[in-house]
Amino acid sequence: MIGPSSDAAGIIAHLETLRSEEAIAGMARFGISTETALGISNPDLQKIARLVKRNHRRALDLWKTSIREARMLAIYTADPAALTQGEAWAWADDFASWEIVDTAADLFVETPFWQALIAGFAEDEREFVRRTAFAMIAGAAVHRKKEPDATFIGYLPLIERHSADPRNFVRKAVNWALRNIGKRNHACQGPALRLAERLSEAGDKTARWIGKDAAKELSGEKIMARLKG
Repeated sequence: MIGPSSDAAGIIAHLETLRSEEAIAGMARFGISTETALGISNPDLQKIARLVKRNHRRALDLWKTSIREARMLAIYTADPAALTQGEAWAWADDFASWEIVDTAADLFVETPFWQALIAGFAEDEREFVRRTAFAMIAGAAVHRKKEPDATFIGYLPLIERHSADPRNFVRKAVNWALRNIGKRNHACQGPALRLAERLSEAGDKTARWIGKDAAKELSGEKIMARLKG
């Protein structure tokens, strides 16, 4: 039985007993990297994370195994107050899956240096590292409720600068960040919608797609009604 005192080896041994070839095949259909996967669902991994509790040192050990489920557990059980920028960058060096990126982004926005990570990740040319920056912006716009709106409005030039990156996992994250800023509240909606409308007229087809998709949502009746309310 695993619990808070379990080490990385014990947790890995437990995970191995839950391996499912059928689930691995299902994950692949959703674009999840399965080279090291055991086929354990994220809800089940979250249950395991609640059993073993947070342990930062053990999380670092789990990450080093390269096993998909171990890395997800590493993210779920790492301590954002203990995580260093060096550790965050070391993990980013290993990013090769949108699923890992988007889960890690939620952890990274809880750190005190989240804005420094966004700045660095956005300028990195690697597809999944750059995606991390915009997944973080998207997540922070929702979860960092006490952050001044000016912080997120200030990310609009960064979104515009990278709106022509045609790589699938980047363009979708840039679009996601723009939409989430616009949906944050009425103060953010206006500047985000104006950028979306400008991008929708851009000469670059990726920027146009990002702009048109974001403008459609941010000007929709559902969003407008929620923000006015």
